[in-house]
Amino acid sequence: MEITRQNVPVHTGSPDQDGCLLFADGRLVAVLVRLSGEHDPELVGKWFLEHGFGRLDAPDQPVFDDLDVAQRWVISRFG
Repeated sequence: MEITRQNVPVHTGSPDQDGCLLFADGRLVAVLVRLSGEHDPELVGKWFLEHGFGRLDAPDQPVFDDLDVAQRWVISRFG
């Protein structure tokens, strides 16, 4: 499985606007947003699953330390 990333701004209605789209084999599977300073200090700069598609569409929206961790999580869900 090939995972690719595309950095994009996301209109979230909050200061969390640095986004990244994750694609699995060319198909969009996740929209991630970097958490801003309006969150708890231990969450600032981490990546939140704003929306997942297919196997990533679940009520629990995880937070990842960085995009590499998020990418490994995507692979584990599709593997």
